[in-house]
Amino acid sequence: MPATAHIDFIVAAYAAGLIVIVALIAWVTLDYRVQRRILSELERQGLSRRSTTLRDASQAVREDV
Repeated sequence: MPATAHIDFIVAAYAAGLIVIVALIAWVTLDYRVQRRILSELERQGLSRRSTTLRDASQAVREDV
């Protein structure tokens, strides 16, 4: 059985895999941008992350002034 007998299936499988990987990368990238935008908006409203220490928060306040 020649190797070229199933070349259509092999190419289609690789193409489908590539499409899935590209779609996942695009989804993660777009979601990252959305989450950063939401976080920026919340910080602009005065909310801060729990991981921010008091020293970091006071420096951020001084930078805003």
